[in-house]
Amino acid sequence: MQKKYGPYIKKARESRRMTQQELADRLHVSKQTVSNCFES
Repeated sequence: MQKKYGPYIKKARESRRMTQQELADRLHVSKQTVSNCFES
């Protein structure tokens, strides 16, 4: 069974009013990585 963390991460990111780019910077990854892995 595969768990999907994307919706939880997105909700947390949005509640902190962070952009995908800001999250990517904090995680030291590209915005594209955030978009592909966490937001789907």
